[in-house]
Amino acid sequence: MAALAGAHLAHRRTPGRLRLLTHPLFTAGALAMGVGELFGDKMKSAPDRTVFLGLLARVMSAGIAGSALAPRGRERAGAIVAVLTAVPLAYLTLAGRKTAMRRIGQTRSGLIEDALVVASGLAVVAGTVRRRR
Repeated sequence: MAALAGAHLAHRRTPGRLRLLTHPLFTAGALAMGVGELFGDKMKSAPDRTVFLGLLARVMSAGIAGSALAPRGRERAGAIVAVLTAVPLAYLTLAGRKTAMRRIGQTRSGLIEDALVVASGLAVVAGTVRRRR
């Protein structure tokens, strides 16, 4: 969501039509949540991403992003594919993160995971959005 908000600030538009993405409050909120996520998961008290609220947030953000990045007229299919990808990945990446934490610690594993997630998100969004006319 933060990558989509950044694309909006860079005057890019997504293939799918979602008015929500152009609202300034959404843009600010998505960027703030992205920064919060980067700091929050380094805390020892951070809950697993597979708790109910974590999965709910993941489903909602995946649905919005999948819809926005899908070709026009295929927004619903994009949302479904994104949600069906995001939920299993929550469990897979949690298992990987726990393994990495045992080997290299919570902070370093979190920084590596964040770098991979941010780079992947930016690549997907950059490869999908186009300049506004």
